[in-house]
Amino acid sequence: MSSSPAKSAPNIATDFKNKSENPRCSAAELPDEKSAATTPSMQQYFSVKADHPGCLLFYRMGDFYELFFDDAEIAAAILDIALTKRGKHGGADIPMCGVPVHAAEAYLERLIASGHKIAICEQLETPEEAKKRGHKAVMKRGVVRIVTPGTVTEETLLAPAESYHLAALMLDGQGSVALGWLELSTGRFSCLTCEAAMLAAELARITPREFLISDRDYARLRAEIWFEEWAAKATILPDLQMDPRRGEAALSQHYGLASLAGLGLDSKALLGVTGALVHYLAQTQLAALPRLETPRLETMQDYLRMDAATRRNLELTSTLTGERRGSLLATLDHTVTAAGARLLCQWLHAPLTRKPAILARQEGVAWLLDHTRTHEKIRAALKMMGDAERVISRLALGRGGPRDLLTLRHTLAGYRTLREEWLQAGHPASAIPPLLVASLEALCGHETLADTLARALKADVPHLARDGNFVAAGFRADLDEYRALRDESKRVLMVMEQGLKTSTGIPSLKIKYNQVLGYFIEITPLHEKKIPSEFIHRQSLAGALRYSTPELNDTARHIDEAADRALKLELLVYEDLVKSVLAQAEPLLAAARAVAVIDVLAGLAECAAAGGWVLPTLTEDTRFEVKAGRHPVVEAALRRHHREFIANDCTLNEDARLWLITGPNMGGKSTFLRQQALILMLAQIGSFVPAAAATIGLADRLFCRVGASDDLGRGQSTFMVEMVETAAILNQATPRSLVIMDEIGRGTATYDGVSIAWAVAEHLHEVTRCRALFATHYHELTDLAESLPALRNYHAAVKEYQGQVVFLHELRAGAADKSYGIHVAALAGLPTPVLTRARQLLNMLEAEHHLGRKNPAQPMLPFAAAGADTPPDPHAARYRALAAALAAIDTDHTTPREALDILHALKSQATSGTPEA
Repeated sequence: MSSSPAKSAPNIATDFKNKSENPRCSAAELPDEKSAATTPSMQQYFSVKADHPGCLLFYRMGDFYELFFDDAEIAAAILDIALTKRGKHGGADIPMCGVPVHAAEAYLERLIASGHKIAICEQLETPEEAKKRGHKAVMKRGVVRIVTPGTVTEETLLAPAESYHLAALMLDGQGSVALGWLELSTGRFSCLTCEAAMLAAELARITPREFLISDRDYARLRAEIWFEEWAAKATILPDLQMDPRRGEAALSQHYGLASLAGLGLDSKALLGVTGALVHYLAQTQLAALPRLETPRLETMQDYLRMDAATRRNLELTSTLTGERRGSLLATLDHTVTAAGARLLCQWLHAPLTRKPAILARQEGVAWLLDHTRTHEKIRAALKMMGDAERVISRLALGRGGPRDLLTLRHTLAGYRTLREEWLQAGHPASAIPPLLVASLEALCGHETLADTLARALKADVPHLARDGNFVAAGFRADLDEYRALRDESKRVLMVMEQGLKTSTGIPSLKIKYNQVLGYFIEITPLHEKKIPSEFIHRQSLAGALRYSTPELNDTARHIDEAADRALKLELLVYEDLVKSVLAQAEPLLAAARAVAVIDVLAGLAECAAAGGWVLPTLTEDTRFEVKAGRHPVVEAALRRHHREFIANDCTLNEDARLWLITGPNMGGKSTFLRQQALILMLAQIGSFVPAAAATIGLADRLFCRVGASDDLGRGQSTFMVEMVETAAILNQATPRSLVIMDEIGRGTATYDGVSIAWAVAEHLHEVTRCRALFATHYHELTDLAESLPALRNYHAAVKEYQGQVVFLHELRAGAADKSYGIHVAALAGLPTPVLTRARQLLNMLEAEHHLGRKNPAQPMLPFAAAGADTPPDPHAARYRALAAALAAIDTDHTTPREALDILHALKSQATSGTPEA
């Protein structure tokens, strides 16, 4: 089956310039502006849409964002909202749908998840301002921002524990690729150069929500099978926008640098991708200036390299069904802050390879584990803290609010509490690991800002600054005065009313209000002669006379203005507080990231304490020695059901670097294989490991090929997927790698499969010379131990009793005697006749296999001895016929006489050389 063509990716840059040619009159079509059939408002809509045809246009109309034409049809289908119509264009109804402005974020989330980009078109003036230009003037509108999957910043649209990366890539034409990625919601910015063959693995590590690619490179990559799953996330740019010179200019302008030499971007391709990212943010964020750290250049040698298949098979952050529950991350995550949860995920996707950096983390975890009381107090303080990284980013983009400031106030208070807990514990700085000391030092220096926020903000504040009423009483005297006038207006008027009653002698005098006159004094006509001369007549009714006074007019004006002035003062306070925060953005971000590190280390200590994990010893050689190791996820699941995990040892070294593991399905082979890979990963992120003891030689790459799956969407069968993943391992593994392989060759014919598995095992031993665990059901491979000195046979132990098997989940030295496949089939519920027939066929095939070999002690595939051209046995057909005849005998219903007759017939058949019918 041939693979389907790659889905075309959206092209936002080209769409900014090009017009749609849809004959159905899509929203991108620009009509004749002089046409009488087109209203001024729709002419304005067409003009705005023409500049953003690659986006769904959220067009502000009062309290709603409205969508028209194709945009409306697309959005209505995704959002499951009513598709209606508004007016006509070209004689046809204009499709329309809308969403309330106050609830727009919920709808944005669903559109973004569907891969769409949304242009937000706001009203840029009030109706009153528009009327000053004429009663028919159309209110000014303009796009203030383009929301894309990689540029989301709203709190409601971001999962706290997940990262939202925007990436860019560029092929250099010489076998390498430059890759850059940033997270707008936190300001993190990284880049690297890697081999083109590693691009799929790096994208799997970064998992961008959106990535930028040039027309030229997209054309090159779309033919790659692996690229198809990423194509839908691609935003295609003209080649010019990825040009290194353009990128250099964008970086210089954004960071205000005369020279980029200090950034360490040592290739034109890196300048191209990092500059394209900055330029894209300028295109999408428009007036808002994002706060980005300078690009941090990573090297491939700093991290344990894993391909996409390995990450998927090990279920690092999600299971094979896409769920977080049951993944390594779900088991390991004991963090209590959002930033800590994101950092733990990053550590899992990029375990370290440098021993000093790993040891620094280990020391922090071990110290927290040894100081239980301090550890508990630290976690309690961490729970007070909010997501300062994202708060600062929103404030910098002008999308924050009073609640962000309140979150920062609580966070800074948490910093103070955390430092006080350390001081009260009395630990000398020399006894605290350097990583923890550095993290604690980053929490200092924010006392002034913390005190300002504590004095300025109420305990409960609104989401938006324009709603007001968030500044604490006493922070500004003039604000308090306006609030008093606003909030106590009824009391002020009651005092004035009582004074007028006394001075005029009119007991029925009332001060009232309506929308036409505003505030006024009302008396009955009976007391008209008592009205003072300073009263100003406003209105006469049948039963009432209405007046005003200069004092009442002044008071009314102050009351009307008080709320507006109070709000303006609060907005000034908000702006000043935001400026104070952004002035300290760098140290605040350093503190936020230090908190994330402390949180992850404390979470790992919590996990180690709960699971009884041990600190592994790290070495620079290729040892892998684990005593009584356990699978962290499976053990946690069994613990919830009060069951015990069966631990196993695993020792790989120069003398025994390849384990060939046989045994039945359900015997625990796959769990054992993944277990070793996860223990290696945990050791290299700086964690304790689930074992009684462990000595781990640091690996440079980890490969895990287990399970069976097809990829029919790309035209790949199960066997093809298996071979592609196997090829990646054999081509990329080094002597320092750890390779996990399960059931290689089972997706094809038996002889093909065993031949491939045999050759792969030999290659791992003789050529790659890496540490490897190789599980197989091809028992013929166990004979390799005689010719490969560093290969050891192990098997999953089984106890058989009265035709039943008990899986012991233990690994023992030596080869398994059989696979017990029919026993497993029985446990699965196969019908009894099928099982009976399967046993008959198994007996027949085993007899045929034994009789058909000239020397039963010789391996079935003696590649190293007789070669593959051994002539067939001329008596094989006779043996097969005898075996079939024996298998067909019904011994339960055969009489002694019949048995003698059958035996005589078989003897004649064997000696005559001519099989009987």
